[in-house]
Amino acid sequence: MSTGIKLTRDGSILEVRLDRPKANAIDLAASRRLNEIFEEFRTDPQLRIAIVTGTGDKFFCAGWDLKAAAAGEESDEDWGAAGFGGLNYPRNFNKPVIAAVNGIACGGGFELMLGTDLIVAEEHATFALPEINVSVLADAATIKLRRRIPYHVAVEFLMTGRWMDATEAKHWGLVNHVVPKRAALTRAWELARQLEAGPPLLFPAIKQLLRHSEMVPEHEAFELHDSLEAVQRVIRSDDLKEGTRAFAEKRKPQWTGR
Repeated sequence: MSTGIKLTRDGSILEVRLDRPKANAIDLAASRRLNEIFEEFRTDPQLRIAIVTGTGDKFFCAGWDLKAAAAGEESDEDWGAAGFGGLNYPRNFNKPVIAAVNGIACGGGFELMLGTDLIVAEEHATFALPEINVSVLADAATIKLRRRIPYHVAVEFLMTGRWMDATEAKHWGLVNHVVPKRAALTRAWELARQLEAGPPLLFPAIKQLLRHSEMVPEHEAFELHDSLEAVQRVIRSDDLKEGTRAFAEKRKPQWTGR
């Protein structure tokens, strides 16, 4: 049976599209499949950037498929090693993921978006954590949201289930770009192409350092910096030498990922 997830691969970029009418909601089978997809993306040396989006103009993702829940799925099911949707808490995930938010992102769909690194939202997109209305803890959002936006805004969002539009989301720094309707995926691919042209070793180093230093004091973060494998690979790389030579010679660098 299809899980309603479509994949498009172009060069080192993987597009992951939720195609689950009417709301692109995720059931147990879809969540497990997304975990498989993102694990394969993580370990595939030929893939460097992923884009996550939804089909249609109304929903990016409405989160947990409540029809499946009504049919017997439980919230404490095994949704996959990285949690609901495959991006809640992936381990050693050092590749950038871009969200192209084409409509409503609520509940688990909002948490899926929070698991990405760059977010492009269409101007009609709206966001909410309505779990409070059905007495479900939005656990991933509760942990992550206060790290993305001011504490008091995050608490109100979590405790009231209110909706936020794209303009407010941009105001709080929750999304990077707000674009016209049907333009999010195009902008996401532009960003992905920009990243694809960059030095291959840098993005894993940036993500690893960001992740490991998130909750430590600044002076400890600098000490931690020296111990990270991805950072050391950059420091010892041929690409670093190539980058400096290209700058001196006023030409574009030729990255090798070594």
